[in-house]
Amino acid sequence: MTAISVERLCKSFGARRALDGVSFTLDKGDVFGLLGPNGAGKTTTLRILATLLQPDAGTALILGHNIIHQPGKVRPVIGYMPDTTGTYRDMVVHEYLEFFAAAYHIPASRRRAVVQDCIVLTGLQDRRNDLIESLSRGMRQRLGLARCLVHDPKVLLLDEPASGLDPRSRIEVIEILRTLAQMDKTIVISSHILSELRQLCNKMCIIDEGRMVYCGTLQDAIEGARTSRRLEIRLRGHLEDACAFIAKLEGIEHARLEDGTLVAELEDSVTDFSFVARRLVEEGFALLTLREEEVMLEEAFLHLTRHSPQPAEQE
Repeated sequence: MTAISVERLCKSFGARRALDGVSFTLDKGDVFGLLGPNGAGKTTTLRILATLLQPDAGTALILGHNIIHQPGKVRPVIGYMPDTTGTYRDMVVHEYLEFFAAAYHIPASRRRAVVQDCIVLTGLQDRRNDLIESLSRGMRQRLGLARCLVHDPKVLLLDEPASGLDPRSRIEVIEILRTLAQMDKTIVISSHILSELRQLCNKMCIIDEGRMVYCGTLQDAIEGARTSRRLEIRLRGHLEDACAFIAKLEGIEHARLEDGTLVAELEDSVTDFSFVARRLVEEGFALLTLREEEVMLEEAFLHLTRHSPQPAEQE
C-alpha cells in the first residue's frame, strides 16, 4: 500500500531554488532517509509534506490525501517533529502532552492513558512530573517525539531528530525510532548524520541543491559507489608468505598488507570468493577471519554527490 507519493515538488525562496523536481514513493512501513548537506532542501520537503509550506509546483499524497487540497485530512494522520521544537517551559511533561492530546480531540476519558503510553514509549517515566525547562536536550527530543505520537499518526515526519545530542542520547533516540518502525509506521527522517540512516532506513533519497541525485535502497547506493571488491583476511602468522601466495591465485587482482591485515582485491569477473579461504587452509595457513570490505555510506554519499558543489546557505 502506498503511504506517500511525491511528484516533482518545486519551491523557491526569492532567487534561490530550494527544491527542483523532487519525487519519491513510499510504501506503508517504509523508513525513508532524506540525506543531504545543510541547505539541500530536506527541511523544505518535510515542511511541504506537513502542509506548512505550499509548493510552487508539484504535489504529494499522504495516505491518499492531497497535501494542497486536503490539508485538513493530512494533518490528523501525520506527526511532524521540526528540527527545533517549541515547548512551554513552565509546564510539566504530562501537562504538555495532555494539552496536545486535547488539541487532537482525544476524549478526556482516554487522554491520561494515551499520554502515559507515549511517556512509556519514549522513556520519560521518570520525568513525567518534571518541568520542561529542567529537561536536557535529549529529554526534550524525546518529549518532541512523544508529542508527535499522542494521536497515533500513521506517518511520522522527523527533521534531524538526533541532531545536537550526545552519543548516549543519540543511541537512545535511535532505539525509540526503531521501536516506532516496528509498529508499522511510515517514517521520513531528515538527517546529515549518515550512520543514523544506515541503522534505521530501508530506503533513502540524497538531495543536493534542491535536486535528487539518488533515490532507492541503501544497499543499491552502497553498491553503486563500489569501485572494487576487496577482501580483508586475518591470519595467525606468516603474513608475508600468505600475501605472496594470494597474489598468485587466479581471480586476484593484487594483494598487500595493511596494518597486520592481508587485503586482496578481486578481479571484476569474480562473484564467489570462497576459493580464497579454501586455498589458504589447503596451503596450511591459520585463517582467522575473511570478509568482504564494506563500502561505507559516507563513500556512497560522496560518490553520488561528487559533481554537485556544496551550497553555503542554510535551509
